[in-house]
Amino acid sequence: MNFDHFLSDLRTRLQLPLPGHAAHDLMRAEPIGKWRPKLDHSTPPRPGAVLILLYPEAGIVKFPLIRRATYAGAHSGQISLPGGKAEAGETVVETALREAEEEIGLDRSQAEVLGVLTEFFVIASNFTVTPIVAAMRGPIVFRPDPHETAGIIYGDLFDLLREEAVLKKEILAAGQYRMMAPHFEVEGEVVWGATAMMLNELRVILKDVSRD
Repeated sequence: MNFDHFLSDLRTRLQLPLPGHAAHDLMRAEPIGKWRPKLDHSTPPRPGAVLILLYPEAGIVKFPLIRRATYAGAHSGQISLPGGKAEAGETVVETALREAEEEIGLDRSQAEVLGVLTEFFVIASNFTVTPIVAAMRGPIVFRPDPHETAGIIYGDLFDLLREEAVLKKEILAAGQYRMMAPHFEVEGEVVWGATAMMLNELRVILKDVSRD
């Protein structure tokens, strides 16, 4: 695969209309039983961004996911994309790159931004998140911050395109709520919820992009 040609085609495709929430909904987890998630918040959603960072390794296009450190919050210990809340005056691109630098040691000056995916409202934490798609050329050495990141998981981008890539199982959200969750498995880890929904939009887009 020619990585430069792939990036050029992907950048062009990201300028066209995006599949958006139709792609998100295919990976939406559904509650089991009477519990339903809280849908109202007393404050407006806070802005944030995450980074889908593509890089070549041994002929494969890879991307990093992180295991969140354990903390008193909605996403403690979950598998997610690098990212977080915006600081005052930041653009969504600046937020995604800064957070990735802080969490996984990314040299943001070397990242080439290809485009953005559809803004996504994360109900559990009351964030409006914009996924940023970027690329780097290897070799890349990640240096995770142990205070924010319990580990890095390395995904194969085109594994997402396999027909059997989308799985479904019952999971226990926040240690107590039963959910039937469509998900991806990356290095044996279950990737579900907002992260899976955002990755699925990229998955749908990739079907329009040449890998020659």
